[in-house]
Amino acid sequence: MKRISNRILVTGGAGFIGSNFLLGWMKAGGGPAVNLDLLTYAGNAANLASLEGDERYTFVRGDVCDAELVGELLRRFEPRAILHFAAESHVDRSIASPERFIRTNVLGTFTLLEQARVYWATLDEADRTRFRFLHVSTDEVYGTLGPEDAAFSEETAYAPNSPYAASKAGADHLARAYLHTFKLPVVTTNCSNNYGPYQLPEKLIPLTILNALEGKPLPVYGDGKNVRDWLFVEDHCAAIRAVLANGRPGQTYNVGGHSERTNIDVVTAICDLVDEMRPRPNSAPRRGLITYVSDRPGHDRRYAINAKKIQRELGWRPAEAFESGLRKTVRWYLEHGKWVEGARTGAYRDWIEKNYSERAQMLGLATGE
Repeated sequence: MKRISNRILVTGGAGFIGSNFLLGWMKAGGGPAVNLDLLTYAGNAANLASLEGDERYTFVRGDVCDAELVGELLRRFEPRAILHFAAESHVDRSIASPERFIRTNVLGTFTLLEQARVYWATLDEADRTRFRFLHVSTDEVYGTLGPEDAAFSEETAYAPNSPYAASKAGADHLARAYLHTFKLPVVTTNCSNNYGPYQLPEKLIPLTILNALEGKPLPVYGDGKNVRDWLFVEDHCAAIRAVLANGRPGQTYNVGGHSERTNIDVVTAICDLVDEMRPRPNSAPRRGLITYVSDRPGHDRRYAINAKKIQRELGWRPAEAFESGLRKTVRWYLEHGKWVEGARTGAYRDWIEKNYSERAQMLGLATGE
């Protein structure tokens, strides 16, 4: 029987949430970590530049759908846990190209679960009990809420309304099935909308910050009254750490920020913060840049998370108020122009090719494209 190490395997660790998790994990002395990321448009290795040279951190460029590679990583590094962040996550992209979402979010999750099952079966009883497969998901699997509806709880029926949400719902169901059929110790989290540093500029908050800074139109879907529960990414990462440490196998934990806001309120708040931090030469308020555009198909009206379970069982609650978190986020984007430029142009991919193709060969690992 194998004995597991203290190492964790993180998928999608170069993405927005994954990179914030790894940075916080290393800062807190969380132990060694392997990061498996294909580095598509959503994965930016520059997010983790501060970990270069840290002997606790190993990066492997590869695809979660590559069963041979995943199995090899599990055998080689013998992790005590898999934290599965890797996912296609942009609703608009899922409407334009659903197939990619099915492949990554459904097939990729299946591949990880199946290889984890095989690996887990080689462990002794104590290590099988210790091992965790932590599946990171979204509140969008629950569908949409009316203005007076109760917030999503862990018992809310699934009703996904976009290809993205449906692909994540499929992944959640697979995770549940592997727990109940094979007894693999799976824990699932469903989070509300994240915001914070390192989020790609295609998402609402960074897009609005950067367009406001540059005097470009600020697009708002429909009437702007769609409601989201906003969760500062560092709070989400703290919740993931709490679930990994003390979450019960077979359980789902909803993670929310207790910060419901309409999209138009978020956009106007950003305008005011950018005006304060970078006033325009003519002092014109950036709220004048707001432009209403046609709503996207199947746009869910409201999301809200009931996070009482994770608070009650694990003692987690968000530390950041939306106002302070948004201020930190706006300031970060205004102060990290080089990162923004690289993320917008894709120039960081040249750096990726130069730095990681040889490294993969040195590790003796296959890489997928």
